[in-house]
Amino acid sequence: MTIVQRFLRLESASGFLLVAALILALIAENSPLKPFYDMLLNTPMELRIGSFKLSKPLLLWINDALMVVFFFLVGLELKREIMIGQLSSPSRVALPTLAAIAGIVAPALIYTALNHDNPLAMRGWAIPTATDIAFALGVLSLLGRRVPSALKLFLLAVAIIDDIGAIIIIALFYSGDLSATMLAMAGLATVALAFLNWRGVTTATPYVLVGVVLWLAILKSGVHATIAGIILAMFIPLRGPEDPKKSLLGRLEHDLHATVAFIILPVFAFANAGIDLTGLVLADLLAPVPLGIGLGLVLGKQLGIFSIVWLAVKTGFARLPDNVSWLQMYGLSVLCGIGFTMSLFIASLAFEQGAIPYAMNDRLGIIAGSLVSALLGYGILRAFSRPAAGGNTAIDEASGGTRTDA
Repeated sequence: MTIVQRFLRLESASGFLLVAALILALIAENSPLKPFYDMLLNTPMELRIGSFKLSKPLLLWINDALMVVFFFLVGLELKREIMIGQLSSPSRVALPTLAAIAGIVAPALIYTALNHDNPLAMRGWAIPTATDIAFALGVLSLLGRRVPSALKLFLLAVAIIDDIGAIIIIALFYSGDLSATMLAMAGLATVALAFLNWRGVTTATPYVLVGVVLWLAILKSGVHATIAGIILAMFIPLRGPEDPKKSLLGRLEHDLHATVAFIILPVFAFANAGIDLTGLVLADLLAPVPLGIGLGLVLGKQLGIFSIVWLAVKTGFARLPDNVSWLQMYGLSVLCGIGFTMSLFIASLAFEQGAIPYAMNDRLGIIAGSLVSALLGYGILRAFSRPAAGGNTAIDEASGGTRTDA
């Protein structure tokens, strides 16, 4: 089984676990379990080494520590794809790059149009810009061989570039007051990682030890701690004794994928998706913040992605992926409106400080927009796709039509 096949299979299965985590969080928040759910997430946890102390509630340990592992895996996947995969050739990356950029800009514009007069609400402009690849591939897997493999690979490429956009947005717009001392320490840790890579170190322990120092420095610097995972991943060597799969990067990606897909992402979803539905009325969903998020996901993603793909193909700049129809491309554009995990993560950054009035409204918009996009995208793809005669490519057979990431 190739790296892509394994990735697709795990990502798809993760999508179903995310749905289960969402349902469990909603049950916990809207049942007699609510006090225990809240108590669990607010449980104080402390890391102390001598005079150094790091104290956070469990929810923030999940968001600031566990999610670093997720972003580390994302970084490993990005490096592999840029060097030897889907993003290694300009001709293969042009169309998904345009689609991903348009899929970020259009939702942000819709959210801004509805919330431009509220500076506090405008902190959430990036929430509807993300696509949850695990959830989206989970929906695609339900269609089996009806969906051409080229469409799945196009979604994979768009999602990877979308991840790059999310990383840049988090680094630029969701960091706090910066500490020059801690940034200097992070810089030294980065130099140490570069030295390890230059010396050809291929064991994980030195990278992990320096990575922990890097994470602590970035956590205290004001830049969001998850960026440490991306920086660390960029210095993990891809070269190996025989092939990339046996390199340190390949081994770490293989070892971490299941942990991230089946543990870290579901735990994150369970901790962040709880919404109190008591007294919920339609007007709550039509408030500017949830409406901006929901419309950004449902309308912004499809308008941005499909419009730019149509324009690029019609002008001769690019061509449609093999065996993919315009209606299938439209269905995929709708499916990219599933934000969920990454949208929840950005929402936690946007509204975690002093913006409590939006703490539940943002989740409402994310869940509503993601579910509508999932159902509508699935319906379109099912209606306008037919099982391929003789089956699809090896990717379909090996994966059932899947992949993992956020």
